[in-house]
Amino acid sequence: MDLIPEARRGAVDEALRSAFGAQAADAWRPISGGVSGALILRFEVAGRDRVLRLEPERIARGHRQRHYDCMAAGAEAGAAPAVHYADARSGVAIMDFVAGQPLETYPGGRVGLARALGELTARVRAAPPFPAMDYPQVCATLLRRLERSGILAPGLLAPHAEGLARIREALPWDAGALVSSHNDPNPRNLLFDGERLWLVDWELGASNDPLADLAILTYELAEGPELEAALLTAAFGRPPDRPMLARLEVIRLLTRLFYAVVVLENFKVGPDGPETTLDAFTPEDFRAAVKDGRLASGAQETAYAFGKMSLAAFLDGVRAPGFAAALEAVR
Repeated sequence: MDLIPEARRGAVDEALRSAFGAQAADAWRPISGGVSGALILRFEVAGRDRVLRLEPERIARGHRQRHYDCMAAGAEAGAAPAVHYADARSGVAIMDFVAGQPLETYPGGRVGLARALGELTARVRAAPPFPAMDYPQVCATLLRRLERSGILAPGLLAPHAEGLARIREALPWDAGALVSSHNDPNPRNLLFDGERLWLVDWELGASNDPLADLAILTYELAEGPELEAALLTAAFGRPPDRPMLARLEVIRLLTRLFYAVVVLENFKVGPDGPETTLDAFTPEDFRAAVKDGRLASGAQETAYAFGKMSLAAFLDGVRAPGFAAALEAVR
């Protein structure tokens, strides 16, 4: 219990009583990872391991409620570990603990994993509708906010604003076609228990384009035509056609921009003034730098590099030879 801030211990005690009828728990151990700032602890109660999550005080109650509602719905749909307690007022949640194994050990290799990921997103889509989000509009709002923050030199984001405007003009956005989405299924939020996959950390849960989660999965876990085809076929029960692949390409760019602005808006202007260049790692080089330890997982330096990399990846996609054709295909 010493790991829990004293001011939050009463809320944790209440959660334990409500969820398990227990007065105390044992073997509190921190779980590292994630950039939300939440305190995440593994503990034992009634002979089983669970996870306690304490949201930062700065997270608004409405955001906590959306997060918890999406997490509970994901658990009901079989996509998230069981939720035993979630109270938005106190920011306390308790879930089942899942002992993760490396995703690389999933049966069937990368193709088998891609298929399983597609099936996992289908479970999320089948959940009751999450709160709706106009993803392109959110990207535009956050991009303007980042422009005004002073973190980046004036005009540095003008090409991004132009690219986003082209996407918004071409991409139909039907609120009635949105589906429940995790919106952050990166490898750090995926657990393989030796038999199946689970999604954790539902802070960004909302209804979104049916391809949003799948687009993010193509960053690292389902790269290239073969794995994309396996992923999409498992997700929708049919092989992807050209319009689907074109929309995937466009939605992938939106997710790159979203990640960039969400991460970078958390930084302040450095002592040397605004950033004057967007020179950055490529996605491949970024992953290699994290893997070999040049960038430490969870460090501020790594988050900043990820934000710049995402901005660069968005711009590279907008400037790619096939971008205009993809836009034409989704109109």
